[in-house]
Amino acid sequence: MKITQAEFVISAVKPHQYPEDALPEIALAGRSNVGKSSLINKLILRKNLARTSSQPGKTQQLNYYRVNDQVYLVDFPGYGYAKVSKTQRVLFGEMIERYLQGREPLKLQLLIIDIRHEPSEQDQQMYKWLKHYEIPTCVVVTKADKIPKSKWDKHIKMVKKTLEVDPRDSVVLFSSELGIGREQLWDIINEAIAT
Repeated sequence: MKITQAEFVISAVKPHQYPEDALPEIALAGRSNVGKSSLINKLILRKNLARTSSQPGKTQQLNYYRVNDQVYLVDFPGYGYAKVSKTQRVLFGEMIERYLQGREPLKLQLLIIDIRHEPSEQDQQMYKWLKHYEIPTCVVVTKADKIPKSKWDKHIKMVKKTLEVDPRDSVVLFSSELGIGREQLWDIINEAIAT
């Protein structure tokens, strides 16, 4: 996709704050510090529209980014960050669940996994949950530049096995640093929003 325009629109917590222009939505979920903001910035070829932070747990709402007036990228709060209170975690969970269960424009969920680590229990729960609600899902394995190329296949296999990935779901190797996976991911997104 040729990016002609990308903008941050709103940080939403409740459904009445979600945009109402019926553009298709692609949501991103993953644990804190997994590289969601860097992935968004790489997809839209902008340095820092989605703010990356050395401090995990920074995103606390659903952040909406409109791209080319064709699609929204919706960034979820990262899960698994220890400094977020239990109450806050429950609220995040409810907010995400409400969005996933009731959001009609949602066309695809990107589940972001760091290639260096085995998917966590929360990653596994998230994937099972997406499958339970029959939400189209693509697993994006980020930070490919952090390990040698010779180990990519082994780590991708480990991610697929741990998550018990449905063979119908795409798994994309991605690196924000090297640009690996960007075109492939846009192809998958474009296919999802065309249906």
